[in-house]
Amino acid sequence: MSEYTNRAVVLKQRPQGEIQQGDLVLEDRPVRSPDEGEVVAQVLWLSLDPYMRPRMNDAKGYMDPIGIDEPIVGESVARVVESRSDALKVGDLVTCYSGWQEYVTFPADAPMVYKIQQRDKVPLQAYLGVAGMPGRTGYCGLMYVGKPKAGETVVVSAASGPVGTVVGQTAKSEGCRVVGVAGGPEKCNYVVNELGFDACVDYKAGNLDADLKAACPDGIDIYFENVGGAVTRAVAPLLNAGARVPICGYVSAYNATDMASVETPFHVLKALAPVPEHRFFLVTEWQDRHQEITGILASRVASGELKYRETVAEGLENAIDAFKGMLKGKNFGKQLVHIAD
Repeated sequence: MSEYTNRAVVLKQRPQGEIQQGDLVLEDRPVRSPDEGEVVAQVLWLSLDPYMRPRMNDAKGYMDPIGIDEPIVGESVARVVESRSDALKVGDLVTCYSGWQEYVTFPADAPMVYKIQQRDKVPLQAYLGVAGMPGRTGYCGLMYVGKPKAGETVVVSAASGPVGTVVGQTAKSEGCRVVGVAGGPEKCNYVVNELGFDACVDYKAGNLDADLKAACPDGIDIYFENVGGAVTRAVAPLLNAGARVPICGYVSAYNATDMASVETPFHVLKALAPVPEHRFFLVTEWQDRHQEITGILASRVASGELKYRETVAEGLENAIDAFKGMLKGKNFGKQLVHIAD
């Protein structure tokens, strides 16, 4: 075993609905010494993302469930502290899928490991947010599934989060009218006044249908789906002929005790006549363009063109509470855990 002391958040039992005490547990874990071609990396920043919740269930989805007693899945920014590889040397910074732990051992040529090309005015943690997987998700889903055209109206739910942030600002740069949906006046004000959206509807205000219709007088051409539920139902009657709906996720259902009984965006959209163009997508469909799109987004962060917010939990011991809060929308912008400098 390696000399490093490690802690990990592991799945002890599968949550039934909302995560409860004892479902996820912080444990001491050994760090395996690297074999030839492998490295040991120290996790500096951990990304918390909604997709992690469905993977705690014992149900086959687009990715395998997390195993019992395994660390919760997740991407991180990490620094190589020990290396037996020519590809990565000690001190190199990478993004990798370490899971929720402080150290990780992996092959230097493992899939989804990328050396960070640091640049001025781009903080490391941005490579987990607007210049990372969420940012690439927003960019690819909008540009390659939504296919925006100047003058169209784009609506994005979870507008102040890292995916919605990139969707909205990218759509504005393409000449679209952009309407966000977010929870609470603070987030809505930020989306309009800081991110530059044309309007933002507060789904917590109690007038979702009327407010969304007022914000979209010419209907909706692209709806970027992040949340499902009441927002999808409000969007549906406003979709124009030829509308496109990239479906990233539907976080409103992720704590459901019976996912099979949930009304998904697919149910809502398929009930329309005509049925709008829509599909679920994964950012890995464009994995071959990972570095190119990361570079585009990082350049926009560096120039100040791409603005964003973060919520940071300090220490791995606070990851569980931060994750539970994120699923209820308590975070503002990208939810991160800062583990080490």
